Amino acid sequence: MSTILIIDDDDQLRRSFEKLLLEEGYEVKSAASGEAGLEMVSAELPDLVILDMRLPGMNGLETFQAIHQIEPKLPVVIMTAFGTTETAIEATKLGAFDYILKPFEISDMLLVIKEALKAGRFMRSPVDMDVAPEHASRDAIIGKSQPMQEVYKAIGRVAATDATVLIRGESGTGKELVARAIYQHSNRSNMAFLVINCVAIPETLLESELFGYEKGAFTGASHRRVGKIEQANRGTIFLDEIGDMPLSIQAKILRLLQEKSIERLGGHGTIPVDVRIIAATNKDLKTAITEGGFRKDLYYRLKVVTISLPPLRERVEDIPFLADYFLALFARERDTVNPGLTKDAKAVLSNHTWPGNIRELANTLQKTLIFNRGAPITSEDIAFALSDKESGKEKMLEKGDEALRKWVRGILTDGSEEHALEACMDRLEGILIEEALSLTGCNRSSAAKLLGLSRPTLYAKIEKYQLKFETSVAEK
Repeated sequence: MSTILIIDDDDQLRRSFEKLLLEEGYEVKSAASGEAGLEMVSAELPDLVILDMRLPGMNGLETFQAIHQIEPKLPVVIMTAFGTTETAIEATKLGAFDYILKPFEISDMLLVIKEALKAGRFMRSPVDMDVAPEHASRDAIIGKSQPMQEVYKAIGRVAATDATVLIRGESGTGKELVARAIYQHSNRSNMAFLVINCVAIPETLLESELFGYEKGAFTGASHRRVGKIEQANRGTIFLDEIGDMPLSIQAKILRLLQEKSIERLGGHGTIPVDVRIIAATNKDLKTAITEGGFRKDLYYRLKVVTISLPPLRERVEDIPFLADYFLALFARERDTVNPGLTKDAKAVLSNHTWPGNIRELANTLQKTLIFNRGAPITSEDIAFALSDKESGKEKMLEKGDEALRKWVRGILTDGSEEHALEACMDRLEGILIEEALSLTGCNRSSAAKLLGLSRPTLYAKIEKYQLKFETSVAEK
């Protein structure tokens, strides 16, 4: 559970915020002044600080600088009113994760909090390399094969330099872990490490996310905004799936690499930036260049050092190690006994082609553990976990969709429900929760993970729908 420290002298806002974050499943601490907040940071380092700019005594900027001295990798989100926007921008340039204007939309703030916690974990959680599965952390690169030995050597050689790195590999091969390992062994490891997924962010927003904008640059630009590249000054930016970056933005990344400067949207002057670029792609960039989808000059600027990650089918000897690692990890996280794998089960795993690579292997083992009842996992268990990935799954979904549509049509046409949308959503949500509890043997922690909910949110929904179930032994 992540711990969030709120530093704000507004008692009402602090209490409301505290209640909201507790409901989201976070552990929350609060302080009414910068001085009190610093004492808390020094006594027990939180995972995230949410800091108001206007504070009695030590102001927000001074408080941030003091926090940054204690732990440079601790993410800090600034809350600010229009009158202190420039101060918030200054804090962001100095290393604050982001700033958000008061009054803010709760959904916007929760999204920033989620991103900040992820960034903080990436910066502060070491990536283990070439260690025994039983001793590896949650963030580990596992494998003893010759292709992986070459990857370890490449990371070691390039990490301490400022060279731009291009990481190539199919989806699910662990490109982000390699990028983090390079960062954590680099000379910039005490500065920011920010991840930008070039596919996940819409093209219309990606440019402003990367480069920021000036007030009035476009409709809705009510204040200046610092982009992620400027925010990561003296640190590292990881551009994931750069092969999908629009050509117009590729030109600006090329300029950054060539001139070490950027220009905000709507700006008229260049801003010097010292940032290391690590990029990753699952695409063949040479083919993309031929087809006109990627700039040739940018490609050669990126591939100063190229690290190629082998797909799982090309390092079959690593599969048993990876299987042992994931099974131990998931058993530990679910607070259950690791049942282990039979010899036949490992043979089935080794013979599968794994088109989804390590990610698919991890998901398969997690599923087998959910359905496991304590006995060692067999080849039949693995086959069952893999079975719903075949074409029959789509047919089952189609039948399920039609049954669901028939039920919805009945609700809409009989006029018995005054609030049809709410009634349908509540019923569907109740069924989902019931099924998750059934699948996990009524273990609420496991059910919450299966549904992607925090435990407090799940408990609230169980109460809302008055669901009856037997508490699992693991939770007693």
